[in-house]
Amino acid sequence: MSELSQLSPQPLWDFFAKICSIPHPSYHEEALATYIVDWAKTQQFWCERDAVGNILIRKPATAGMENRKPVALQAHLDMVPQKNNATEHDFARDPIQPWVDGEWLKARGTTLGADNGIGMASALAVLADKTVEHGPLEVLLTMTEEAGMEGAFGLQPNWLQAEILINTDSEEEGEVYMGCAGGIDFLSELPISRGDIPAQHLTVEISLKGLRGGHSGADIHLGLGNATKLLARFFAESRDKLDLQLIDFKGGNLRNAIPREASAVVAIAPEQEATLQQALQDYLSILQNEVAPKDKNVTLSAQAISHSGQALVAESQDRFINLLNVTPNGVIRNSDVAPGVVETSLNIGIVTLEENQAKIYCLIRSLIDSGKEYVVSMLHSLGALAGAKTEASGSYPGWQPDANSAIMALTREIYLDLFGKKPNIQVIHAGLECGLFREPYPHLDMVSIGPTITGPHSPDEQVHIGSVGLYWQLLTALLKAVPTK
Repeated sequence: MSELSQLSPQPLWDFFAKICSIPHPSYHEEALATYIVDWAKTQQFWCERDAVGNILIRKPATAGMENRKPVALQAHLDMVPQKNNATEHDFARDPIQPWVDGEWLKARGTTLGADNGIGMASALAVLADKTVEHGPLEVLLTMTEEAGMEGAFGLQPNWLQAEILINTDSEEEGEVYMGCAGGIDFLSELPISRGDIPAQHLTVEISLKGLRGGHSGADIHLGLGNATKLLARFFAESRDKLDLQLIDFKGGNLRNAIPREASAVVAIAPEQEATLQQALQDYLSILQNEVAPKDKNVTLSAQAISHSGQALVAESQDRFINLLNVTPNGVIRNSDVAPGVVETSLNIGIVTLEENQAKIYCLIRSLIDSGKEYVVSMLHSLGALAGAKTEASGSYPGWQPDANSAIMALTREIYLDLFGKKPNIQVIHAGLECGLFREPYPHLDMVSIGPTITGPHSPDEQVHIGSVGLYWQLLTALLKAVPTK
């Protein structure tokens, strides 16, 4: 019997166990979508998929509640695939392995997928649980949120019947979200040239590991180390004393996750090997002093390897190191309107060196459009100075807070009645799909709630078990209290 089957509320945890058993990283959600559609049909619910694969399920109102405002519960189908370096796991084929660690549920060496699997499980549990009272109900499950909000971008008007939407993608119990940041992707492509490596040179792989990583929006204010930036800094500060020739560089694998690891392959003269090892130890000491309070497991090492490729010529190497070192990362500005909330940020998510070019992928977030535009302008200028081709793409809007939102006011009232304290009304610096829903459904009244999830988008992801129960209480009480039309 699964550990999750012993948890409460049982219908929610049973669905989450099933979700964990079906691989569903971004762009690989089809097996999970098929399972959900088949299940909905066996329950005789109305169920349909749109042109981009989003799922919409409708459940009639509880008897006597047919005149309530129709509500949509919304979650996304995909999860972020991140694993520890030593973990053998194929996210497209292998199930997630959840386990209970005291008050928390974790996964073995990988992301858990509580973001947004718990929200998805709660929506399915509401459909399945005949004791939950509600008016006309819809469940909207969107495709590929984590890799570009593709389902939300493709949502067509006149499909939803709901007047109220409850987004389940928040990650702090006790907080009610009424707004979020928008975002835009940015790519810098730097042409590079290569040349032969001297025959007597050694090839060495330098690896920076052990950082926590995390969500590039919700965790950006924590000052966590970005592995690509830290490794670029080492090269920028050490090039005068080390005659290194850069062969390869890679860091991160998702633009919306703070990179936990980065590595570089370099060629070096044999007589400089000891100098390199000392420089790495000196730099590790600096990192341990600067980032250890938050990234206490940071490591930096070098290992001789066999490599037959060419190295960057000096001019290309300098331009690449300079561009990566000078590209800003992290919080750009805090909000004046929402105290304690980041207004504008960017995350250097992925860096790769290909044969003829280097690629730097960033995700920019801001509560205001002008904040995104400013950072885009800054990165275009940096690219121009470095001789890089730059492109911004995939812009999505933020969710503008509505102080007069009736569902937000009702959520606050229900929370106070249930738990004897007011929730925090917040604007989140992560990207929720609500901003995109507003375009095809301008009159939709929206709110976002969820349980406590820490370390999303990293293998440290965990969900607080007790908070899931509190979230379920709030969600079901809120559905029961939705007013008449």
